[in-house]
Amino acid sequence: MRRANWFTQHPPSPGSSRRGLPAILAIGLLATLLVWWWPNRAQLGDLPMPAERLNSVSFAPFRTGDSPLRGIFPSAAEVEEDMRLIAPRVRGIRTYASIEGDYDVAAIAARSGLKLWQGAWLSGTLANNEREVARLIESANRHPDTVERVVVGNEVLLRRDLPPAALIGYLDRVRAAVRQPVTYADVWEFWQQFPEVAKHVDIVTIHILPYWEDEPLDVEASIAHTRDIVHRMRALFPGKPIAIGEVGWPSQGRWREGAVPSTVNQARFLREFAALSREEGFDYNVIEAFDQVWKYKSEGTVGAAWGLWTADRQPKFALSGPVRENALWGWYAGAAALLGLGLFAATARAFPAAPRPPLALLALALGNALAFAWCGGVPYAFDEHLMLAVTVNLAGQALLAALLLRRAGQLLSGLPVEMPRTGAQATASVRAMLRGRLRWRDWRGFAFDDLSFVFLWTAMVLQLLLLFDPRYRDFPFPTFAVPLVAVLARAWLRDLPLRGGGWAEAWAGGTLALAALASAWREGPENLQALGWTACALGLAAPALLRLRRRAEATGKVLRPARATAE
Repeated sequence: MRRANWFTQHPPSPGSSRRGLPAILAIGLLATLLVWWWPNRAQLGDLPMPAERLNSVSFAPFRTGDSPLRGIFPSAAEVEEDMRLIAPRVRGIRTYASIEGDYDVAAIAARSGLKLWQGAWLSGTLANNEREVARLIESANRHPDTVERVVVGNEVLLRRDLPPAALIGYLDRVRAAVRQPVTYADVWEFWQQFPEVAKHVDIVTIHILPYWEDEPLDVEASIAHTRDIVHRMRALFPGKPIAIGEVGWPSQGRWREGAVPSTVNQARFLREFAALSREEGFDYNVIEAFDQVWKYKSEGTVGAAWGLWTADRQPKFALSGPVRENALWGWYAGAAALLGLGLFAATARAFPAAPRPPLALLALALGNALAFAWCGGVPYAFDEHLMLAVTVNLAGQALLAALLLRRAGQLLSGLPVEMPRTGAQATASVRAMLRGRLRWRDWRGFAFDDLSFVFLWTAMVLQLLLLFDPRYRDFPFPTFAVPLVAVLARAWLRDLPLRGGGWAEAWAGGTLALAALASAWREGPENLQALGWTACALGLAAPALLRLRRRAEATGKVLRPARATAE
């Protein structure tokens, strides 16, 4: 027999329900506005940018759909357009390869009034190295007024592509063939490990990326760390000029301990670093001009979020003045409100006897959840496979929202609802659907519980990936926005089944909970994003785990879970 909920035991009169509705809607809409405004409020308005132009930025002109991994390069016209775009904000650019694309990057830079740190990409493929070095030498000698230094290799020692002796051989060859200063670029620790390389360069070029340090630093501590590293390198290589070949902060992605990727933090780091570089006289290059969508495959969302401009060439923030985390927050807030009101209107029409205030609050919560799922999913669907996954997820969340409102309408109206289904039954439904044998005629009777369990299994799989392969994986809050609202709503409505679970609930809920706790322990207490996701994962696992408990009629004992019985 189904447990009575508070609303069926204390039904409001139709008149009182409708009288309180305007106030509830006003409160819900105001809460929606505040929820979207607060994280996107204007910040850093009092933090000035001391330089009108940056010294240099990493320049990779790949656009959405382009990828050096697949040999898809932009056209010369697109490269020239990009250089004209960034020229007012930067003095020079750094490139990483000499043979990519059908364009002369030095000639285009000269026409755009930009200086060039031109690079040659060295790897374990010796034939490509020969072509890179030959093209670099030819370009440096043909454009001596534009190419102000050459960078022979990037993080070769970090990747272990070449031994130090082979790298030194390339450096010596290029130094003998060009007039510009010759350098090699790598993470600062590798200059400490291989100090002999410094004798074969004119400039020691180091990378300082506090987000990626073995012990990540928050943005507040990163500026002092950057200064300290440069001073350490100056002491290690006296008499050698020190250049910072890569420095910057990502605007999106997973937290690493206290290192928080965000647009506001990216702007803060850039402004504070520009002040430090003026004070210390740093020679530097910021990573990077444009977000590189293709990098997500090897580095996740954060790898595609280091640009000062987005992949579609929109500036993320002004060099000076206030910064908002998401400039489109108003549109998302409006979409959340409209979705919530639309869901409420449809549900109220379907269940005229249901009290309006709780339906309105639930519908607005679901509207916000769907808007959040879109906001956190669609902009980061970097290719057709990710877009398919996001589309399927959004469709599933929208269906779950509709089914939840239907169930809430039934409960609040005192109408009978379907008996809860078990995880084993949900698993059988998925198998039948994959085999084309699922009977869809009565789908409303099983879709809510079965779809909820599919989300639970998905959360379990993603959590295991976060535990065993976490470095480049985001915490999937948007993927489970509606399922989390569903758990809270069912608890509020006293609609969570408390028995009848079996092996499926034990595997999915237990694995999710244990893996989430293990992941939180490894991420550490500084990673509030990880702790927040752990709380969400435990919330998703709770309904399944609750079903493993049987209420003892007299003794309060906890009995073994049944395999597939309904409450």
